[in-house]
Amino acid sequence: MLNTKNMNDIVILDGGMGRELKRSGAPFDHPYWSAQALWQAPESVKLAHCRFIEAGAQIITVNSYACVPFHLGEKLYQSKGCELATLAAKIAGEAAAQYPELNIKVAGSLPPPMGSYRPDLFDASAALTIYTDLLEAQKPYCDLFIVETLASLEEFNVAQTATKATTKPVHYAFSLADSLTEGARLRSGQPVVDAILAVCNDSQATGLAFNCSVPEVMLQALKEAQAIMKQHSRSLTLGVYANNFVPIPTDYSANSQSQPMRELSPAAYLEYVKQWTQAGATLIGGCCGIGPEHIQALSHWKAENKSA
Repeated sequence: MLNTKNMNDIVILDGGMGRELKRSGAPFDHPYWSAQALWQAPESVKLAHCRFIEAGAQIITVNSYACVPFHLGEKLYQSKGCELATLAAKIAGEAAAQYPELNIKVAGSLPPPMGSYRPDLFDASAALTIYTDLLEAQKPYCDLFIVETLASLEEFNVAQTATKATTKPVHYAFSLADSLTEGARLRSGQPVVDAILAVCNDSQATGLAFNCSVPEVMLQALKEAQAIMKQHSRSLTLGVYANNFVPIPTDYSANSQSQPMRELSPAAYLEYVKQWTQAGATLIGGCCGIGPEHIQALSHWKAENKSA
């Protein structure tokens, strides 16, 4: 069990915005996904942020994940993509401002420009423009940035270039292959240790996280991160926010279907969280399918142990 001092270090991130919007009845059609609510039901986005804050989230993430050509289509992205990302950031800021006593932070999201889990679709030149545009669109309204669901070192390298345009804290979150048969690896098949080293060598980086993968694969990656950070005398915030999916196959056809969910209860998710915090993670939340009820379980656990 972590002691009270260590529990004070834990910061709770929110959960999966897209699935929460869909569950609440907000418009959520293929291929727009979570971006659709921004122009059809923006109040639903704000309410979803509020549900996560009231559940205990200390950082909420801007609903800009689907504000990319991959989801919007090239024409809509060119005409409205940055405008929608700015709107998403403003909405998150408005939600946070409703709870001034909680000092809620807003994290800008820099999502996969060419779709989640598909490093084979990555186009570095186009991705740099998209990352840069989305960063600029959100920057005035955010306290920090999270580059999410990175599936390859090539994606990290481009994102790293784009984030030089901000002095705000930047966390890099990598999506892991949903199997440990060959050790912890990125979706690209590249070893996680290479990604960890790359972040450690970036003097601007403030955090390293693992996200949008099944909970079972996170612990090994965290252990490897701790070992490498120690070797390089590098201090980074370590984070985890897993999804509630069944394992994603390597031939997953991005944006063509809803990924099947599993039945991971808040209590079951909390058991994984306990392992991650013991391994050094201090930024904890959830990704797709992890809702306010899961975040509330983490918040209650943190509060109970701080007062123990």
